[in-house]
Amino acid sequence: MKKLRKIIEINEELCNGCGQCVPDCAEGSLKIIDGKARLVADNLCDGLGACLGSCPTGALQIIERVGDEFDEKAVETFLKKEEKEEIEAPRTCPSSQLKTQQISTCQSVNNPTAISGSTLSHWPVRISLIPASAPFLENCDLLVTADCTAIAYPNINSDFVKGRVVMMGCPKFDDQPFYVDRFSEIFKTRSLNSLTVLIMEVPCCGAMVQIIKKALAASGADTKIRLVVISTNGMIIEDKTL
Repeated sequence: MKKLRKIIEINEELCNGCGQCVPDCAEGSLKIIDGKARLVADNLCDGLGACLGSCPTGALQIIERVGDEFDEKAVETFLKKEEKEEIEAPRTCPSSQLKTQQISTCQSVNNPTAISGSTLSHWPVRISLIPASAPFLENCDLLVTADCTAIAYPNINSDFVKGRVVMMGCPKFDDQPFYVDRFSEIFKTRSLNSLTVLIMEVPCCGAMVQIIKKALAASGADTKIRLVVISTNGMIIEDKTL
């Protein structure tokens, strides 16, 4: 039954997808979906606002609107279902929370034999875990890389990761149509300074280039692609603009 009552409202423009509100909701009515906090269902929100204080951007507020009544039995059923699904097949990676981070040089200082420290400026890096709404994508130099390159090319941090936003995946084993859709949305909604595609010389890696080309065509974006190809023995064998 619907009625006028107090319920949570989320300002999507202010929400940065940090997820700090999620554990403060005892009813489980808040989830991070596509990089933003979402209300799962009206009847799971008690309207008391226990989550408000954990939001660092002020994206959450309690408002009055017409919605389904709060249902304690529905909450109990929902939480049991969530617990069972987590045990049987975890649906999300706990480390998928979006964040930017300081570039550390500790590795190179503490380990003189290291080629360089990590220059990664954000997390996560998997293509499937980075939504188009991720704030670090705006006006970035984007590096789309096949995951094998990180093992094959020893100077990947200093030569490619530094100063770029990294999106990593495997065009052979991952969902190619999903990749096309994800990149198409990014190219439509984000302004990129540059786009670099880093792949291995093996034939299956060429699919990453086709994915990016299809996404660019679908989005209508006019962005040049810098293509860099790494050999299986860790050498750059091709570096060109498409």
